[in-house]
Amino acid sequence: MRKRLLNLNNFLTLFFFLILTSCSSIPKNTADSCSIFSERYLWYKHAKSTEKKWGTPIYIQLAIIKMESDFHWLAKPKRQKIFKVIPYKRPSSSFGYSQAVKGTWKQYKNETGNKLARRTRFKDSVDFIGWYTNKTEKILKISKSDAFKQYIAYHEGWGNYKNYKKNSKVIGLAKKVKKQSDTYKKQLQKCQKNLNRKKYIIF
Repeated sequence: MRKRLLNLNNFLTLFFFLILTSCSSIPKNTADSCSIFSERYLWYKHAKSTEKKWGTPIYIQLAIIKMESDFHWLAKPKRQKIFKVIPYKRPSSSFGYSQAVKGTWKQYKNETGNKLARRTRFKDSVDFIGWYTNKTEKILKISKSDAFKQYIAYHEGWGNYKNYKKNSKVIGLAKKVKKQSDTYKKQLQKCQKNLNRKKYIIF
C-alpha cells in the first residue's frame, strides 16, 4: 500500500511538473509567431480572445511582450549596482510577460474586475496589454494598430508620452517593436488559417 502511495505521489509530481513547464517555459523561437503558437496553441486562443475583446491585433500583443520580457514569465528589470559591482534594488516593479508595474496592474484589476489576474500568466498579460492599448487609444487618440506610438505610450506612460521626441532611446525601442510587429503580422498571414482550424488542445 505504501509503495502504491509513493508511486502515485511520484506520478502526480511529474504530472504537475509537466503542466508547469508546458505553460511557463519560453518558446524556442520567440521571433516567429507561427513557431510560438505551434508550441503554445493555448496562447493563440488567449491572444485571439484579447484581439476580439479589446481590438488590439495579435501581432502587436506579441511584439510588446517580445520587447518587454522576450516571453519570460518571471522577467524582472536588472538590479542596479553600487560602484558597478554591488547588487542594489531594481529600478521598477515591472514583472512577468508584460512587465506591468504594480500600480498599473492594480488599476487594470480594479477596472476589469479580473481580481485573480497574475503577471506570470500569459492569458492575463495579453488581456492587460489589450486593456492598456485600448485606454491609450481613448486618452491619446492613438490607433491600436499603431505599434510604434502604442509602444511609446506603453513604455513611457500616458502622462509622459508627450515628451517622447526628446528620448532617443525609447524611439529606438519603439522602432524595433514596429519592425517586429510587422514581421509577426506577415508570419501570421501564413499560419493563422491553420491555427483557426484547431479546436481541441491538451495544453
